[in-house]
Amino acid sequence: MSGRELADWELELHRPGEAVTLTSVMAVLVIAVVAIVVYKLLKSSAGGVKIPGGWTFSWR
Repeated sequence: MSGRELADWELELHRPGEAVTLTSVMAVLVIAVVAIVVYKLLKSSAGGVKIPGGWTFSWR
């Protein structure tokens, strides 16, 4: 970093909330997918589940 101050037009380009929003959305999506996989594993009598995208989870 050069240590210089940002110009007014550079300050207008800076959007600090975008990273927080994207991180929050990704976290909610990951939690939802994990919850669905766990639910399907617990409800499955065979102990396995297949979800779209070719993912397969099983226990033995």
